[in-house]
Amino acid sequence: MAHFSAIGVLCFFIILLLIIKKRWSISQKKVLLMERLFALSLLIMEILYHVWLYQTGRWNWVSSLPLELCSISLILTIILLWTGNRHIYEFVFYAGIGGALQAVATPVLDLSFPHFRYFHFFHTHFGIILTALYFTWVKGYLPTFKGIIKTMVALNILLPCIFVLNIILHGNYMFLLKKPANGSILDFLGPYPWYILSLELFAFLIFICLWLIFRKKEVSKTQLDPEYNGSKK
Repeated sequence: MAHFSAIGVLCFFIILLLIIKKRWSISQKKVLLMERLFALSLLIMEILYHVWLYQTGRWNWVSSLPLELCSISLILTIILLWTGNRHIYEFVFYAGIGGALQAVATPVLDLSFPHFRYFHFFHTHFGIILTALYFTWVKGYLPTFKGIIKTMVALNILLPCIFVLNIILHGNYMFLLKKPANGSILDFLGPYPWYILSLELFAFLIFICLWLIFRKKEVSKTQLDPEYNGSKK
């Protein structure tokens, strides 16, 4: 029930974004304030999470570093909210939405509502998804096919680096050494290490689907330029 309730909250905020996207009439100054306050809420929640890990003796080099895909996406989400950088937007849109949706669908949680960890998990993952949709629907940023390629390249630069760190730290960041103990989508992608290659293909297909859904629609020249009269000069 706690899991389904959280998913219901996410759906509510997505619908809310859809409703307000054409009625957005807030001054730029207030918009910047709201974006930065939300960025601070994500940052503070993440800092409190690490404080809680340390105080409860759970913090360690093996599993607590921000080297998971959603942890990296969260950091970039905070930077995006603060800077509005379009290159960061595309990574957050593709890798952030793709990773966070999978995490929300199959959360790796050993503590549920009303524990702090429950609120941290869903607030940060919802923050990634909603920020990407907010920049797309409200601010007018648009994902591109080139962005898919850039995101895949960035991920494939990250993967070997994190793989080496896993070997050094005896960790399993991004599940590059074994599958998570609880059920996940990786259970359907084959045995180790082949599920890593399957996951790359799956991620690429998810990115393609996101691009097809949100890509810029073709418009006529008259729509692009009201003064266009159809004649060649």
